[in-house]
Amino acid sequence: MKENKQVYRLEGLSCTNCAAKFEKNIRAIDAVEDVQLNFGASKITVQGEATIDQLEEAGAFDGIKVYPERQRMAPKKPFWKKRENITVMVSLLLTMVGYGFYFQIGEVSPITIGIFAAAILIGGYDLFKVGFQNLIKLQFDMKTLMTIAIIGAAIIGEWAEGAVVVFLFALSEALEGFSMDKARQSIRSLMDLAPNRATIRRGDTLIEIDVEDVQIGDIMVIKPGQKIAMDGEVVTGQSSINQSAITGESIPVYKSIGDEVFAGTINEEGSMEIRVTKYAKETTIAKIIHLVEEAQAERAPSQQFVDRFAKYYTPAILIIAFLVAVIPPLFMGAVWSEWIYSGLAVLVVGCPCALVISTPVAIVTAIGNAARQGVLIKGGIHLEQAGKLDAIAFDKTGTLTEGRPVVTDVIPVGNMTKEDVLATASAIEAYSQHPLASAIIRKAKETGVVRCVATDFQSFTGKGAKAFIQEKEYIIGSPSLLSEKLNRLTEVEQTVQHMQLEGKTVMLLGSEVGIEGIIAVADEIRRGSPTVIQKLVQLGKKTIMLTGDNQATGQAIGKQIGISETRAELMPEEKLNAIKQLSKQHGSVAMVGDGINDAPALAAADIGIAMGGAGTDTAMETADIALMADDLGKLPFTMDLSRKTLQVIKQNIIFALGLKVIALLLVIPGWLTLWIAIFADMGATLIVVLNSLRLMKTKVSE
Repeated sequence: MKENKQVYRLEGLSCTNCAAKFEKNIRAIDAVEDVQLNFGASKITVQGEATIDQLEEAGAFDGIKVYPERQRMAPKKPFWKKRENITVMVSLLLTMVGYGFYFQIGEVSPITIGIFAAAILIGGYDLFKVGFQNLIKLQFDMKTLMTIAIIGAAIIGEWAEGAVVVFLFALSEALEGFSMDKARQSIRSLMDLAPNRATIRRGDTLIEIDVEDVQIGDIMVIKPGQKIAMDGEVVTGQSSINQSAITGESIPVYKSIGDEVFAGTINEEGSMEIRVTKYAKETTIAKIIHLVEEAQAERAPSQQFVDRFAKYYTPAILIIAFLVAVIPPLFMGAVWSEWIYSGLAVLVVGCPCALVISTPVAIVTAIGNAARQGVLIKGGIHLEQAGKLDAIAFDKTGTLTEGRPVVTDVIPVGNMTKEDVLATASAIEAYSQHPLASAIIRKAKETGVVRCVATDFQSFTGKGAKAFIQEKEYIIGSPSLLSEKLNRLTEVEQTVQHMQLEGKTVMLLGSEVGIEGIIAVADEIRRGSPTVIQKLVQLGKKTIMLTGDNQATGQAIGKQIGISETRAELMPEEKLNAIKQLSKQHGSVAMVGDGINDAPALAAADIGIAMGGAGTDTAMETADIALMADDLGKLPFTMDLSRKTLQVIKQNIIFALGLKVIALLLVIPGWLTLWIAIFADMGATLIVVLNSLRLMKTKVSE
């Protein structure tokens, strides 16, 4: 049977209690088999035949709007043009006018009471509508308690206080919704990056179609200044592409025929034609959005703690409120109305809103910010863990180094010049497919050397090759091959050993005369690797390089980069065992690799960090964190963001509980009023949200 699953985006979902109620209402729809609500991403997955109208009816209590996942949401109204925010301002205005009459003609005047009553009804209309419905169903949430408290205030003649409470509550709701929207904005901005339509060449005709209708193999035409709508491969043209939205790179990347491009990036210069390689739902940007949203839904360890704590916290507050209302009148002869009022205030101040939202809003903000900076973090648990790492292991090739060998030295030994050595070597290597041969050929092209013509090429597998140039035989290869063929290396032996100790692979060019030249090749160290390692060491992290290279090369490169420890000559399964050993020695360990041959080690580490996630499905799937731009410089940023997120979460929990404890202590001298209670609750929630939004300012240091 085909699974009937629909995914929708939500607008107006600002509170965790509302989210839980919305989900419960949807489950009650007969046509719904199952439902999963992602509060952080403001997204819902419904299994069944429910219509959008039915879903919006389930969320009508909080004005929640529902949109199909692929549909662009309606443009957001400015904060001050929303109906609920206009009523807040009207309520404030009436409350201020009411206080004018309060001081002029007294609080019991019908005019004063009428103005305050109008402020209460206008500002609290949505509140009362939900509150009364909850009261009938005996569902005691914040709105139910607020409704009871305001009615109680009116009954005992505290009209002014009731109006202030309504205004403060409405204001807190509006600001909380605004703040959550800001926290989610990073994902919404990612969604808006890729165009909805693409220009496709069909024969000699250009047509504009929805990206959903574009097929793999279609030719997409991109003009200067346009956004690229689909992932693909350049087939004609060349241009600089701004990839910052995907990889976080600030500098545009030059693309030419055969290069990969991503949906959502901007073509800055020339016209191009691109062959589409992925469907709209499978593009890199679509995968990033999906993975980030899933990450925001995952409960971090601190959130799990808060959820467990809230289970005991809420009943405890209810018991305290009951005791405050009952004990003084029963045993101390106090006035019932005063202490029932205080009990209601305790219920209001004890609402766990700020506590429950303290962790998810920080996680949502941090993961969204990381995605904008080109770091894909696949869950709150990995975000928290990144700040607690004790050791970081690095693969060498393609991680700490560029992964492509380059010629570093060309030294003539006999009568040849430097250019002659390079010309002769490149002529022989033109027939070879070895990576070292490619490095020599690239070097010859870069230096403009005119290559000779070689004949009678013969390869010595894994060692080198020989050929005739102008009827003279030349051999190029490893020192062991030249020693075997020529039997004399004494004049260059010391130079060869010195280069090998520097981590270079040495090849010798020889003829019947003897050694003619030395060519050294090395896998170049990434420009930023030493700086990144230095930053990590300063943070107190142990750094280890795991490589399959020989011990001398590994040690030489490790020393140049500043790595604390190098483990060389490791096969993939030995890297896995090395990670297990490092975990026992140091504690929490991360593995940084390319996500392909390092997959076992990435999986075994506490955190697997993949390089170059953009366009690399394996990296995005196997790793816990992917550095989209292949940029190690994002690693210290990720750890800094994790550390700051943990600090913010702790601060949030302290703020949320601290303000409430202070407010509850005001019960003892009888100073806790309804407006102080709501102000404490609103203050705690706003402090938590605004404090979390500070994480959006965390940037990658240069």
